[in-house]
Amino acid sequence: MKSRRPKVLHKVAGRTMLGHVLGAAAQLAPERVVIVAGPGMEPEVEAVAKEAGVPFQIVVQEDRLGTGHAVACAKPALAGYHGADGAGDVLIVFGDTPLLQPETLSALCAARRGPQAPALLGLAFRPADTARYGRVVTGPDGQVQRIVEHADASEEERRIGLCNAGILLGDGPRLFALVDRLSNDNAKGEYYLTDVYAMADGEGLKVRSAETDPDEVLGADSRTGLARAEALIQARLRARALDGGATLVDPDSVWFSWDTRLGRDVTIEPNVVFGPGVVIGDDVEIRAFCHLEGAQVGAGAVVGPFARLRPGTVIGEQARIGNFVETKNAIFGPSAKANHLSYVGDAEVGEAANIGAGTITCNYDGVSKYRTTIGPGAFIGSNTALVAPVKVGAGAIVGAGSTIGGEIAPDDLVVVRGKERRSAGAASRFRDRRRAEKSKKEGG
Repeated sequence: MKSRRPKVLHKVAGRTMLGHVLGAAAQLAPERVVIVAGPGMEPEVEAVAKEAGVPFQIVVQEDRLGTGHAVACAKPALAGYHGADGAGDVLIVFGDTPLLQPETLSALCAARRGPQAPALLGLAFRPADTARYGRVVTGPDGQVQRIVEHADASEEERRIGLCNAGILLGDGPRLFALVDRLSNDNAKGEYYLTDVYAMADGEGLKVRSAETDPDEVLGADSRTGLARAEALIQARLRARALDGGATLVDPDSVWFSWDTRLGRDVTIEPNVVFGPGVVIGDDVEIRAFCHLEGAQVGAGAVVGPFARLRPGTVIGEQARIGNFVETKNAIFGPSAKANHLSYVGDAEVGEAANIGAGTITCNYDGVSKYRTTIGPGAFIGSNTALVAPVKVGAGAIVGAGSTIGGEIAPDDLVVVRGKERRSAGAASRFRDRRRAEKSKKEGG
Protein backbone atom coordinates (compact mmCIF):
# COMPACT_ATOMS: atom_id res chain seq x y z
CA MET A 1 0.00 0.00 0.00
CA LYS A 2 3.01 2.29 0.50
CA SER A 3 1.30 3.58 3.64
CA ARG A 4 1.98 3.99 7.34
CA ARG A 5 -1.42 2.42 7.93
CA PRO A 6 -1.59 -1.40 8.04
CA LYS A 7 -3.13 -2.84 4.89
CA VAL A 8 -6.24 -4.34 6.51
CA LEU A 9 -7.09 -1.01 8.13
CA HIS A 10 -7.58 0.73 4.80
CA LYS A 11 -11.25 1.40 4.14
CA VAL A 12 -13.69 0.18 1.53
CA ALA A 13 -17.17 1.74 1.50
CA GLY A 14 -16.38 3.58 4.72
CA ARG A 15 -15.31 0.48 6.69
CA THR A 16 -11.91 -1.08 7.19
CA MET A 17 -11.23 -4.25 5.24
CA LEU A 18 -10.73 -6.03 8.56
CA GLY A 19 -14.10 -4.68 9.73
CA HIS A 20 -15.81 -6.15 6.67
CA VAL A 21 -14.26 -9.57 7.29
CA LEU A 22 -15.09 -9.55 10.99
CA GLY A 23 -18.63 -8.43 10.16
CA ALA A 24 -19.05 -11.43 7.86
CA ALA A 25 -17.60 -13.77 10.48
CA ALA A 26 -19.86 -12.32 13.16
CA GLN A 27 -22.90 -13.64 11.26
CA LEU A 28 -21.71 -17.16 12.11
CA ALA A 29 -21.98 -16.37 15.84
CA PRO A 30 -18.47 -17.71 16.52
CA GLU A 31 -17.63 -18.76 20.05
CA ARG A 32 -14.21 -17.22 19.77
CA VAL A 33 -12.32 -15.01 17.31
CA VAL A 34 -8.53 -14.73 17.30
CA ILE A 35 -7.06 -11.88 15.30
CA VAL A 36 -3.40 -12.31 14.35
CA ALA A 37 -1.89 -8.84 13.95
CA GLY A 38 1.51 -7.31 13.45
CA PRO A 39 3.37 -5.48 16.23
CA GLY A 40 1.88 -2.10 17.13
CA MET A 41 -1.49 -2.76 15.49
CA GLU A 42 -3.30 -3.76 18.67
CA PRO A 43 -5.12 -0.49 19.55
CA GLU A 44 -6.53 0.03 16.06
CA VAL A 45 -7.43 -3.62 15.60
CA GLU A 46 -9.17 -3.66 18.97
CA ALA A 47 -11.34 -0.69 17.97
CA VAL A 48 -12.34 -2.40 14.72
CA ALA A 49 -13.15 -5.68 16.47
CA LYS A 50 -15.30 -3.96 19.09
CA GLU A 51 -17.29 -2.25 16.35
CA ALA A 52 -17.87 -5.63 14.68
CA GLY A 53 -19.29 -7.03 17.93
CA VAL A 54 -17.42 -10.34 18.04
CA PRO A 55 -15.80 -12.01 21.07
CA PHE A 56 -12.18 -11.49 20.15
CA GLN A 57 -8.62 -11.88 21.29
CA ILE A 58 -5.63 -10.28 19.60
CA VAL A 59 -2.42 -12.26 19.12
CA VAL A 60 0.71 -10.48 17.92
CA GLN A 61 2.83 -12.15 15.26
CA GLU A 62 6.20 -10.68 16.15
CA ASP A 63 8.03 -12.30 13.22
CA ARG A 64 6.44 -12.44 9.78
CA LEU A 65 7.19 -16.07 8.90
CA GLY A 66 4.26 -16.86 6.62
CA THR A 67 0.59 -17.78 6.77
CA GLY A 68 1.21 -21.09 8.49
CA HIS A 69 3.18 -19.33 11.20
CA ALA A 70 0.33 -16.83 11.67
CA VAL A 71 -2.09 -19.69 12.29
CA ALA A 72 0.37 -21.30 14.70
CA CYS A 73 0.47 -18.02 16.65
CA ALA A 74 -3.29 -18.33 17.17
CA LYS A 75 -3.12 -21.86 18.56
CA PRO A 76 -2.51 -20.95 22.26
CA ALA A 77 -5.53 -18.64 22.22
CA LEU A 78 -7.68 -21.57 21.08
CA ALA A 79 -6.32 -24.07 23.60
CA GLY A 80 -9.09 -26.24 24.99
CA TYR A 81 -11.62 -25.02 22.43
CA HIS A 82 -14.06 -27.71 21.35
CA GLY A 83 -17.01 -25.66 20.10
CA ALA A 84 -20.55 -25.59 21.42
CA ASP A 85 -21.32 -29.02 19.96
CA GLY A 86 -17.92 -30.60 20.41
CA ALA A 87 -16.88 -30.32 16.75
CA GLY A 88 -14.18 -27.74 17.34
CA ASP A 89 -14.21 -26.31 13.82
CA VAL A 90 -11.69 -23.56 13.06
CA LEU A 91 -12.22 -21.13 10.17
CA ILE A 92 -9.23 -19.21 8.80
CA VAL A 93 -9.90 -16.03 6.84
CA PHE A 94 -7.71 -13.18 5.66
CA GLY A 95 -8.25 -9.57 6.66
CA ASP A 96 -7.82 -8.12 3.17
CA THR A 97 -10.90 -9.77 1.56
CA PRO A 98 -13.60 -7.14 2.18
CA LEU A 99 -16.15 -8.59 -0.26
CA LEU A 100 -16.42 -11.93 1.51
CA GLN A 101 -20.08 -12.71 2.20
CA PRO A 102 -21.45 -14.33 5.38
CA GLU A 103 -23.62 -16.60 3.22
CA THR A 104 -20.48 -18.11 1.72
CA LEU A 105 -19.00 -18.76 5.13
CA SER A 106 -22.29 -20.28 6.30
CA ALA A 107 -22.32 -22.59 3.29
CA LEU A 108 -18.76 -23.69 4.11
CA CYS A 109 -19.77 -24.50 7.67
CA ALA A 110 -22.80 -26.46 6.47
CA ALA A 111 -20.64 -28.50 4.08
CA ARG A 112 -18.12 -29.23 6.85
CA ARG A 113 -20.92 -30.59 9.03
CA GLY A 114 -22.64 -32.52 6.25
CA PRO A 115 -22.85 -36.32 5.86
CA GLN A 116 -19.68 -36.34 3.72
CA ALA A 117 -17.87 -33.95 6.07
CA PRO A 118 -14.26 -33.42 5.00
CA ALA A 119 -11.54 -32.91 7.59
CA LEU A 120 -10.40 -29.84 5.67
CA LEU A 121 -12.48 -27.68 3.35
CA GLY A 122 -10.90 -24.86 1.36
CA LEU A 123 -12.51 -22.06 -0.62
CA ALA A 124 -11.57 -21.87 -4.29
CA PHE A 125 -12.46 -19.79 -7.34
CA ARG A 126 -11.94 -19.64 -11.11
CA PRO A 127 -10.47 -16.26 -12.15
CA ALA A 128 -10.20 -15.11 -15.74
CA ASP A 129 -6.44 -14.75 -15.26
CA THR A 130 -4.90 -17.49 -13.12
CA ALA A 131 -1.31 -16.27 -13.33
CA ARG A 132 -1.08 -14.91 -9.80
CA TYR A 133 -2.72 -17.74 -7.92
CA GLY A 134 -1.97 -21.13 -6.46
CA ARG A 135 -3.73 -24.00 -8.24
CA VAL A 136 -5.96 -26.50 -6.49
CA VAL A 137 -4.84 -29.95 -7.66
CA THR A 138 -7.63 -32.54 -7.26
CA GLY A 139 -8.06 -36.23 -7.91
CA PRO A 140 -10.86 -37.88 -9.92
CA ASP A 141 -13.10 -38.03 -6.86
CA GLY A 142 -12.67 -34.33 -6.04
CA GLN A 143 -10.12 -34.96 -3.29
CA VAL A 144 -7.79 -31.99 -2.94
CA GLN A 145 -4.30 -33.46 -3.21
CA ARG A 146 -2.25 -30.28 -2.87
CA ILE A 147 -2.01 -26.55 -3.56
CA VAL A 148 0.79 -25.57 -5.92
CA GLU A 149 1.91 -21.98 -6.44
CA HIS A 150 1.98 -20.67 -9.99
CA ALA A 151 5.75 -20.22 -9.93
CA ASP A 152 6.23 -23.86 -8.90
CA ALA A 153 3.54 -25.37 -11.12
CA SER A 154 4.20 -27.56 -14.13
CA GLU A 155 2.74 -26.66 -17.50
CA GLU A 156 -0.06 -29.15 -16.92
CA GLU A 157 -0.80 -27.72 -13.47
CA ARG A 158 -0.85 -24.20 -14.83
CA ARG A 159 -3.73 -25.19 -17.09
CA ILE A 160 -5.85 -25.86 -14.00
CA GLY A 161 -8.49 -23.15 -13.68
CA LEU A 162 -9.37 -23.75 -10.01
CA CYS A 163 -7.39 -21.43 -7.73
CA ASN A 164 -6.88 -21.22 -3.98
CA ALA A 165 -8.68 -18.38 -2.16
CA GLY A 166 -6.75 -18.99 1.07
CA ILE A 167 -9.83 -19.45 3.25
CA LEU A 168 -9.77 -22.75 5.11
CA LEU A 169 -12.20 -24.53 7.42
CA GLY A 170 -11.30 -27.64 9.32
CA ASP A 171 -11.46 -29.77 12.39
CA GLY A 172 -9.44 -27.79 14.92
CA PRO A 173 -7.30 -30.53 16.51
CA ARG A 174 -6.43 -32.09 13.15
CA LEU A 175 -5.75 -28.72 11.55
CA PHE A 176 -3.37 -27.58 14.29
CA ALA A 177 -1.64 -30.97 14.31
CA LEU A 178 -0.85 -30.40 10.63
CA VAL A 179 0.21 -26.80 11.24
CA ASP A 180 2.62 -27.97 13.94
CA ARG A 181 4.41 -30.09 11.36
CA LEU A 182 4.84 -27.38 8.73
CA SER A 183 8.36 -26.79 7.45
CA ASN A 184 10.00 -23.60 6.24
CA ASP A 185 12.38 -25.44 3.94
CA ASN A 186 11.69 -23.25 0.92
CA ALA A 187 13.13 -20.27 -0.91
CA LYS A 188 11.38 -17.72 1.32
CA GLY A 189 12.05 -19.53 4.58
CA GLU A 190 8.37 -19.24 5.48
CA TYR A 191 5.72 -21.62 6.79
CA TYR A 192 3.03 -21.95 4.13
CA LEU A 193 -0.47 -22.80 5.30
CA THR A 194 -1.21 -24.31 1.88
CA ASP A 195 1.18 -27.18 2.66
CA VAL A 196 -1.42 -28.69 5.02
CA TYR A 197 -3.48 -29.85 2.04
CA ALA A 198 -0.82 -32.26 0.77
CA MET A 199 -0.07 -33.37 4.33
CA ALA A 200 -3.73 -34.14 5.01
CA ASP A 201 -4.12 -35.99 1.72
CA GLY A 202 -1.03 -38.02 2.54
CA GLU A 203 -2.62 -39.10 5.81
CA GLY A 204 -5.76 -40.25 4.07
CA LEU A 205 -7.94 -37.45 5.40
CA LYS A 206 -10.85 -36.24 3.30
CA VAL A 207 -9.96 -32.85 1.81
CA ARG A 208 -12.34 -30.92 -0.41
CA SER A 209 -12.82 -27.47 -1.94
CA ALA A 210 -15.90 -25.31 -2.45
CA GLU A 211 -16.13 -22.71 -5.22
CA THR A 212 -17.20 -19.08 -4.98
CA ASP A 213 -17.29 -16.00 -7.21
CA PRO A 214 -13.79 -14.64 -7.92
CA ASP A 215 -14.84 -11.10 -6.98
CA GLU A 216 -15.89 -12.22 -3.51
CA VAL A 217 -12.39 -13.35 -2.56
CA LEU A 218 -10.55 -10.45 -4.16
CA GLY A 219 -7.59 -9.55 -1.97
CA ALA A 220 -6.76 -5.84 -1.93
CA ASP A 221 -3.00 -5.74 -1.49
CA SER A 222 -2.31 -2.48 -3.34
CA ARG A 223 -3.97 0.87 -3.97
CA THR A 224 -5.12 -0.49 -7.32
CA GLY A 225 -6.62 -3.52 -5.59
CA LEU A 226 -8.28 -1.23 -3.05
CA ALA A 227 -9.87 0.80 -5.85
CA ARG A 228 -11.05 -2.42 -7.52
CA ALA A 229 -12.60 -3.60 -4.26
CA GLU A 230 -14.33 -0.23 -3.82
CA ALA A 231 -15.78 -0.42 -7.32
CA LEU A 232 -17.08 -3.95 -6.73
CA ILE A 233 -18.64 -3.21 -3.36
CA GLN A 234 -20.25 -0.03 -4.69
CA ALA A 235 -21.82 -2.05 -7.51
CA ARG A 236 -23.16 -4.45 -4.90
CA LEU A 237 -24.52 -1.62 -2.71
CA ARG A 238 -26.14 0.13 -5.68
CA ALA A 239 -27.86 -3.08 -6.72
CA ARG A 240 -29.10 -3.54 -3.17
CA ALA A 241 -30.50 0.00 -3.12
CA LEU A 242 -32.29 -0.48 -6.42
CA ASP A 243 -33.66 -3.86 -5.38
CA GLY A 244 -34.87 -2.29 -2.13
CA GLY A 245 -37.09 0.24 -3.89
CA ALA A 246 -34.85 3.30 -4.31
CA THR A 247 -34.49 5.27 -7.54
CA LEU A 248 -30.91 6.13 -8.50
CA VAL A 249 -31.02 8.57 -11.39
CA ASP A 250 -27.38 7.84 -12.26
CA PRO A 251 -26.35 4.79 -10.22
CA ASP A 252 -22.65 4.91 -11.08
CA SER A 253 -22.29 8.40 -9.59
CA VAL A 254 -23.85 7.53 -6.22
CA TRP A 255 -21.42 6.31 -3.53
CA PHE A 256 -22.73 4.40 -0.55
CA SER A 257 -21.25 3.44 2.77
CA TRP A 258 -21.41 -0.16 3.91
CA ASP A 259 -24.17 0.67 6.43
CA THR A 260 -26.32 3.13 4.44
CA ARG A 261 -30.00 2.44 5.07
CA LEU A 262 -32.62 3.62 2.57
CA GLY A 263 -36.39 3.59 2.86
CA ARG A 264 -38.78 2.89 0.02
CA ASP A 265 -39.37 5.27 -2.86
CA VAL A 266 -36.25 7.26 -2.11
CA THR A 267 -34.94 9.23 -5.08
CA ILE A 268 -31.22 9.95 -5.29
CA GLU A 269 -29.94 12.26 -8.00
CA PRO A 270 -26.42 12.13 -9.47
CA ASN A 271 -23.18 12.70 -7.56
CA VAL A 272 -24.35 11.98 -4.03
CA VAL A 273 -21.95 10.55 -1.42
CA PHE A 274 -23.08 8.71 1.70
CA GLY A 275 -20.57 8.43 4.53
CA PRO A 276 -21.04 5.99 7.40
CA GLY A 277 -24.09 6.12 9.65
CA VAL A 278 -26.78 7.48 7.30
CA VAL A 279 -30.43 6.47 7.60
CA ILE A 280 -32.93 7.73 5.00
CA GLY A 281 -36.69 7.45 5.47
CA ASP A 282 -39.38 6.70 2.90
CA ASP A 283 -40.15 9.11 0.04
CA VAL A 284 -37.04 11.22 0.62
CA GLU A 285 -35.48 13.11 -2.27
CA ILE A 286 -31.70 13.61 -2.21
CA ARG A 287 -30.82 16.05 -4.94
CA ALA A 288 -27.54 16.23 -6.82
CA PHE A 289 -24.10 16.86 -5.31
CA CYS A 290 -24.91 16.20 -1.65
CA HIS A 291 -22.69 14.69 1.03
CA LEU A 292 -24.26 12.98 4.05
CA GLU A 293 -22.54 11.37 7.01
CA GLY A 294 -23.87 10.29 10.40
CA ALA A 295 -27.27 11.77 9.57
CA GLN A 296 -30.92 10.74 9.70
CA VAL A 297 -33.46 12.06 7.22
CA GLY A 298 -37.17 11.66 7.93
CA ALA A 299 -39.88 10.58 5.52
CA GLY A 300 -40.79 12.98 2.73
CA ALA A 301 -37.88 15.36 3.33
CA VAL A 302 -35.92 17.00 0.52
CA VAL A 303 -32.16 17.53 0.75
CA GLY A 304 -30.02 19.55 -1.66
CA PRO A 305 -28.78 20.11 -4.20
CA PHE A 306 -25.27 20.86 -2.92
CA ALA A 307 -26.09 20.23 0.74
CA ARG A 308 -23.79 18.79 3.38
CA LEU A 309 -25.24 16.90 6.34
CA ARG A 310 -22.57 16.22 8.94
CA PRO A 311 -22.70 13.81 11.91
CA GLY A 312 -25.43 14.36 14.44
CA THR A 313 -27.89 15.83 11.95
CA VAL A 314 -31.51 14.73 12.24
CA ILE A 315 -33.93 16.00 9.59
CA GLY A 316 -37.61 15.69 10.42
CA GLU A 317 -40.41 14.56 8.15
CA GLN A 318 -41.23 16.86 5.24
CA ALA A 319 -38.35 19.19 6.15
CA ARG A 320 -36.31 21.01 3.51
CA ILE A 321 -32.53 21.43 3.44
CA GLY A 322 -31.57 23.33 0.32
CA ASN A 323 -28.57 24.27 -1.78
CA PHE A 324 -25.31 25.18 -0.04
CA VAL A 325 -26.66 24.45 3.42
CA GLU A 326 -24.37 22.75 5.93
CA THR A 327 -25.66 21.15 9.11
CA LYS A 328 -23.83 19.57 12.05
CA ASN A 329 -25.25 18.12 15.27
CA ALA A 330 -28.52 19.81 14.38
CA ILE A 331 -32.11 18.67 14.75
CA PHE A 332 -34.74 19.96 12.33
CA GLY A 333 -38.35 19.41 13.28
CA PRO A 334 -41.05 18.33 10.82
CA SER A 335 -41.54 20.76 7.91
CA ALA A 336 -38.66 23.01 9.06
CA LYS A 337 -36.80 24.75 6.26
CA ALA A 338 -33.29 25.97 5.55
CA ASN A 339 -33.48 26.39 1.83
CA HIS A 340 -30.20 28.05 0.92
CA LEU A 341 -26.76 29.34 1.89
CA SER A 342 -26.75 28.67 5.63
CA TYR A 343 -24.74 26.94 8.35
CA VAL A 344 -26.75 25.37 11.18
CA GLY A 345 -24.60 23.67 13.80
CA ASP A 346 -25.23 22.57 17.39
CA ALA A 347 -28.83 23.64 17.01
CA GLU A 348 -32.43 22.60 17.32
CA VAL A 349 -34.90 23.99 14.79
CA GLY A 350 -38.55 23.59 15.69
CA GLU A 351 -41.41 22.36 13.56
CA ALA A 352 -42.20 24.56 10.53
CA ALA A 353 -39.50 27.09 11.44
CA ASN A 354 -37.90 28.91 8.51
CA ILE A 355 -34.19 29.69 8.25
CA GLY A 356 -33.48 32.48 5.76
CA ALA A 357 -30.58 32.58 3.31
CA GLY A 358 -27.18 33.42 4.76
CA THR A 359 -28.07 32.49 8.34
CA ILE A 360 -25.22 31.30 10.53
CA THR A 361 -25.39 29.74 13.97
CA CYS A 362 -22.21 31.04 15.59
CA ASN A 363 -21.68 28.00 17.80
CA TYR A 364 -17.96 28.27 18.60
CA ASP A 365 -16.12 31.03 20.44
CA GLY A 366 -12.66 29.59 19.91
CA VAL A 367 -12.76 27.59 23.13
CA SER A 368 -16.21 26.03 23.61
CA LYS A 369 -19.29 25.24 21.57
CA TYR A 370 -22.80 26.42 22.46
CA ARG A 371 -26.29 25.53 21.35
CA THR A 372 -28.92 27.43 19.42
CA THR A 373 -32.62 26.69 19.89
CA ILE A 374 -35.21 27.97 17.44
CA GLY A 375 -38.82 27.41 18.41
CA PRO A 376 -41.64 26.03 16.26
CA GLY A 377 -42.89 28.40 13.59
CA ALA A 378 -40.09 30.93 14.14
CA PHE A 379 -38.76 32.91 11.17
CA ILE A 380 -35.08 33.83 10.87
CA GLY A 381 -34.47 36.54 8.29
CA SER A 382 -31.70 36.41 5.73
CA ASN A 383 -28.09 37.18 6.65
CA THR A 384 -28.66 36.65 10.37
CA ALA A 385 -25.94 35.65 12.83
CA LEU A 386 -27.25 33.73 15.85
CA VAL A 387 -24.51 33.99 18.47
CA ALA A 388 -24.93 30.98 20.74
CA PRO A 389 -26.06 30.34 23.34
CA VAL A 390 -29.27 31.74 21.92
CA LYS A 391 -32.93 30.81 22.17
CA VAL A 392 -35.57 32.05 19.74
CA GLY A 393 -39.10 31.46 21.00
CA ALA A 394 -41.94 29.87 19.10
CA GLY A 395 -43.38 32.10 16.39
CA ALA A 396 -40.74 34.81 16.88
CA ILE A 397 -39.34 36.77 13.92
CA VAL A 398 -35.74 37.88 13.56
CA GLY A 399 -35.30 40.60 10.97
CA ALA A 400 -32.83 40.23 8.12
CA GLY A 401 -29.27 41.33 8.78
CA SER A 402 -29.51 40.94 12.56
CA THR A 403 -26.91 39.68 15.00
CA ILE A 404 -28.73 37.99 17.88
CA GLY A 405 -27.68 36.56 21.23
CA GLY A 406 -29.48 35.60 24.41
CA GLU A 407 -33.18 34.86 24.41
CA ILE A 408 -36.09 36.07 22.31
CA ALA A 409 -39.58 35.55 23.71
CA PRO A 410 -42.26 33.73 21.72
CA ASP A 411 -43.94 35.87 19.03
CA ASP A 412 -41.47 38.74 19.51
CA LEU A 413 -40.08 40.56 16.48
CA VAL A 414 -36.43 41.56 16.80
CA VAL A 415 -34.31 43.60 14.38
CA VAL A 416 -30.73 44.51 15.18
CA ARG A 417 -29.02 46.73 12.60
CA GLY A 418 -26.51 49.55 12.62
CA LYS A 419 -27.80 53.10 12.07
CA GLU A 420 -27.91 54.03 8.40
CA ARG A 421 -25.77 57.00 7.30
CA ARG A 422 -26.02 58.76 3.93
CA SER A 423 -23.63 61.31 2.44
CA ALA A 424 -24.67 62.89 -0.86
CA GLY A 425 -21.88 62.71 -3.50
CA ALA A 426 -19.47 61.07 -1.06
CA ALA A 427 -18.82 58.09 -3.35
CA SER A 428 -17.34 60.31 -6.09
CA ARG A 429 -15.23 62.23 -3.60
CA PHE A 430 -13.96 59.00 -2.10
CA ARG A 431 -12.90 57.63 -5.50
CA ASP A 432 -11.20 60.91 -6.48
CA ARG A 433 -9.24 60.93 -3.23
CA ARG A 434 -8.11 57.35 -3.57
CA ARG A 435 -7.03 57.85 -7.18
CA ALA A 436 -5.01 60.89 -6.22
CA GLU A 437 -3.30 58.99 -3.42
CA LYS A 438 -2.48 56.14 -5.76
CA SER A 439 -1.11 58.46 -8.46
CA LYS A 440 1.10 60.27 -5.95
CA LYS A 441 2.44 56.98 -4.59
CA GLU A 442 3.25 55.64 -8.06
CA GLY A 443 4.83 58.92 -9.13
CA GLY A 444 6.98 59.10 -6.01
